[in-house]
Amino acid sequence: MPEDADIWEVRLGIYATEEQAEIIKEQVTRLLCPDPDHAPPCPVPWTVQLLTRSALEDADTYGELVEQARVERRLRP
Repeated sequence: MPEDADIWEVRLGIYATEEQAEIIKEQVTRLLCPDPDHAPPCPVPWTVQLLTRSALEDADTYGELVEQARVERRLRP
C-alpha cells in the first residue's frame, strides 16, 4: 500500500426501504470488489455498512434528502 494512502469515507444517503438499501449495498459491494471469491487480501481494503437515520450521530445529516423525498412524493400522480 502506498505510504501516502489514507482512509476516505464516501457517504451515500438514499431514501429507500430496507430491502432497496440492501440491494444498493450489494451493488456497491460489487463495484468495490467485482470478484468476491478472490483470494485475500482484497487489493483495495474497504468496508460498507448500512445505517438508519436514527443511528447517525447527527440525525439532520440528510435533511435535504428527506425534504427532496417529500417534494417528489407530492409531485407523483
